[in-house]
Amino acid sequence: MRVHSLHIYPVKSLRGCDVASVDIEALGFAGDRRFLVVDENGGFLTQRTIPAMATVSTALTETTLTLSAGGQSIAIARGSDPQALLKPVSVWRDGGLLAEDCGDEVAEWLSQVLAVPCRLVRIGDRFQRPVPKEAAQAGDLVSFADAAPILVTTTASLDELNRRIIAKGGESVPMNRFRPNLVIEGPLEPFAEENWPVLQIGPQRLRSAGPSVRCIMTTTDQQSGQRGVEPLRTLATFRRVAGGNAVCFGVNFIQESKSGRISLGEAVERVGG
Repeated sequence: MRVHSLHIYPVKSLRGCDVASVDIEALGFAGDRRFLVVDENGGFLTQRTIPAMATVSTALTETTLTLSAGGQSIAIARGSDPQALLKPVSVWRDGGLLAEDCGDEVAEWLSQVLAVPCRLVRIGDRFQRPVPKEAAQAGDLVSFADAAPILVTTTASLDELNRRIIAKGGESVPMNRFRPNLVIEGPLEPFAEENWPVLQIGPQRLRSAGPSVRCIMTTTDQQSGQRGVEPLRTLATFRRVAGGNAVCFGVNFIQESKSGRISLGEAVERVGG
């Protein structure tokens, strides 16, 4: 098995970035989901309710985040600002997370692009969020991601899903519908990743935190923001969680190594299980 692709999403639910290598930090992949779009009450906003968020692209330098949409762009500092207004925000059940407000200029820009009042906040020195998963251990932290630092998928699982979609007369979907961080390739059975307790990539160890339940975001084209019915329609025919209506694709992982680097092409080993 090898690392097929690596992805970060600087702003939760905005368009992601493909990277050739990525540093590992306490919160997960460096630069991943360090910014969040929130409503006037600090509640997090995503493509689940605002699919147009997929049309806003992101780019990072060492010091800035640049957002672009409709031929216009705006740059924001990446680093923590001790003078920034602290705003309590929420991600799912985790409320009262202290984030730094990024100011009125980007708030007005995003509100116009997304056609909804909103603000942009950033993880700063006061932010603290333990991983809200049963697999979490002391010291496991997470950014503005839904529940775990790293989402892992495999090309074998996507190939099997698309085989079923095409067999029903549909069009295949790209991997970006699932917004993974780490995509693995190799001679694998589809969905084998659900049975990997630990992954070893060089000195980096990733611990499974369980399958990822998928939502309507997966039906959103990550370029146009347009919605369809796939892949949820087909996933519902063979990937339902036992005893419920939820469907799964991909697996959440927690990095046991809190520093280091992962690069394209590196060998991946399954440990245990």
